[in-house]
Amino acid sequence: MAAQTNRRELAHPSRVEIRLEDVLHALSDPQRLRIVCEVAREAEGLTCSQVGLPVAKSTLTHHFRVLRECGVVQQVYRGTAKMNRLRREDLEVLFPGLLDGVLRAARAQAGRGAG
Repeated sequence: MAAQTNRRELAHPSRVEIRLEDVLHALSDPQRLRIVCEVAREAEGLTCSQVGLPVAKSTLTHHFRVLRECGVVQQVYRGTAKMNRLRREDLEVLFPGLLDGVLRAARAQAGRGAG
């Protein structure tokens, strides 16, 4: 994975380092899937605190770290807040239709009241 250059720049895998099994692992957790669904609705991204999960801050930080390290989200500092955006273009190039399919399936599942 890319090296961290300073405290304000977070390490992200390059496009060629993103692996399907890592993305699927990141998306297999219900809390992380919920994060991805929320971030997907905001083109400009969300701060970690804008995601309404009923978990401890340390747990939320862990989930975002997994998503970043697996290449699902990009995190950048804006002031003191970390902004999170989906790496849609990278994921679409590598795994065409995967992200959109997962988001559709998550919406359908939520509509059934199954999670």
